[in-house]
Amino acid sequence: MQTRKTRHQLYLPDHLSARLDALAAEPSNSKTAIMTEALGTWFERREDVEAERQFGKKLVQQARAVERIERRLDYLTEVVGLFVRHQLTLTAHHPGFDAATRKLGQARYDAFVRLVAEQAARSGGEKAGEGQIPGKGAK
Repeated sequence: MQTRKTRHQLYLPDHLSARLDALAAEPSNSKTAIMTEALGTWFERREDVEAERQFGKKLVQQARAVERIERRLDYLTEVVGLFVRHQLTLTAHHPGFDAATRKLGQARYDAFVRLVAEQAARSGGEKAGEGQIPGKGAK
């Protein structure tokens, strides 16, 4: 199928014209094919730059959002680890739950919640679990 072509006249600097002539002198090359390929590549590169300009900010925002999610996930992992440590070390061997034991458990849970709140307030300081739970040895 024959494609329509439009004739263009353009001026090239002498050094580019000489290079174009040398390249077109090789078998199966023509000035039209060389210029068509060169212009096609140039237009594609411009489109890539425009796409980068258009979507670059959004990609940066997405990368920052992923980093925030990763930090939150790390924080939640630390909180769960602290809670498990709390459960295993502080409440593992209690006898039946009488009023005093329930009161002690509630005090320890409140201390745990305070510690988590402090960690959340710091948001990026020490990892959860490095602080001490108040009243740890109290019975």
